[in-house]
Amino acid sequence: MSAYNPLSLPTHKLPCKTANNFVPLLPVRSRMRSRFGSILFVSLVVLCSLVSCNGENLIDNPRKEDNDTTRLVIKDSLWHRFPMTQVVTSVQPMTGLVLWCDDAADLHTQYGKSISLEYSYCLPSAVVKGKEGGRILYDWTSFDAMLAGIASRGHQAVVRFRYEYPGSTDVDGKAGTTAVPGYIKERADYHETYSKNPNGDGATWYADWSNKELQWFSMQFYTDFNARYGNDPRLAFLEVGFGHWSEYHIYGTPLRLGVNFPSKEYQTDFLNHLSITMDIPWLVSIDAADGAYSPVTQNAALMGLSFGLFDDSFMHKEHDKVQGEGYNEECWLALGAANRWQRAACGGEISYYDSKDQRTFLNPAGLYGVTWEAASAKYHISFMIANDAPGTAYGSPERFRQAGMLCGYRFKVLDCITSPDETRVLAKNIGIAPLYRDAFFAIGDCRSEETLRGLLPGERKTFVIKRQLSEEDSLCIESDLVGQQQHIEYECHISAEGSE
Repeated sequence: MSAYNPLSLPTHKLPCKTANNFVPLLPVRSRMRSRFGSILFVSLVVLCSLVSCNGENLIDNPRKEDNDTTRLVIKDSLWHRFPMTQVVTSVQPMTGLVLWCDDAADLHTQYGKSISLEYSYCLPSAVVKGKEGGRILYDWTSFDAMLAGIASRGHQAVVRFRYEYPGSTDVDGKAGTTAVPGYIKERADYHETYSKNPNGDGATWYADWSNKELQWFSMQFYTDFNARYGNDPRLAFLEVGFGHWSEYHIYGTPLRLGVNFPSKEYQTDFLNHLSITMDIPWLVSIDAADGAYSPVTQNAALMGLSFGLFDDSFMHKEHDKVQGEGYNEECWLALGAANRWQRAACGGEISYYDSKDQRTFLNPAGLYGVTWEAASAKYHISFMIANDAPGTAYGSPERFRQAGMLCGYRFKVLDCITSPDETRVLAKNIGIAPLYRDAFFAIGDCRSEETLRGLLPGERKTFVIKRQLSEEDSLCIESDLVGQQQHIEYECHISAEGSE
């Protein structure tokens, strides 16, 4: 793979949009990518399993016609088949196309039923007020207000905390100020570095990763965050990382590990810490495949962690190898895309490399020869930010809803039998990814013991509920981790004779 100069890429930027001095909302910004000379794959065996002889990616496309007519066995006269017909009509919780939360509020009348998720960057400096007696002092008022607003619209949040955001004035009105908490910046042993205009994205200050307090804080912050929000149904996904926009790079600025970017040793400790701390599904940028910045692909233990992946230039002109340079696909593959999606969510943002990308990716004819339907299935996408698509020729509310419904899980009940003491439900995931949080079939106040979490596309499973299903009851899917206005749906067409 040839050497690549990130400074040669064009940038596409619009002015910042700021909300309540807490959540910097910039639906358009440059998405620069550095390319590295080679990506370290875990092993030749893994590589061969991912790539065919002609170089095509072999990540399975799970979106296949479902003709399953499997039926449960009725053992005796106490059991009977329960006829049901249901259809899935909505974007499912924790899936779909995503809008930035300020735009989601503005467009709620038209697009509120077309999405289930809203996105925001967040600032550690906005919620941390100091440290006392070894404990971090927080004020979560602004963050809770944001979550409340998102929940009031019947959606859940995807959030990303960051320190560096080139050119942003959201912290204190000055361009490029880091979102490192003030109590750390006040320390005599804390020294940030500065880059005037990296990659043409604007002035940028960099957190001082030689500072022990910053290192301690960055782990403790997520411990405290999970303790407060780990099982909060208003929050669906957490994106984490370092560098510009927490995207695992500082393109345009010389890399100094342990100074303007955390050392690989610290990153190893940090990722292991999140692995044992976080209940919220968490994702890192596909740029973590770059061995110059990250230890992940060089460490089998780190590769085994259940972090998801986000790709913030999804479907750009040369995203896949068959389209050209293929850096993004190589990153996906290097980080285990063939099976990582089976245990951790995949998402990201449609490319801003060209201003038309977000506006036209929903064209049924495709973008750069690839349709949304094919791209989302290939990478097992659960969610994807597409903030500039609404109002465009291909971004109608209905098209947005339909495209969102292609993401993530989708459940189908193949059969349902019931007796005076028990109901059995045979269900299958006909989506493109599993559900990453617990949900259960339920009748009234009685839930199945088995969770739908982790049911892979194409897999089926029998769920037992210790209660009879009758005409007065309904079979539903319940989760404590979806919003009060949200419902996990399923489809089924069951006659008295069986699945139709």
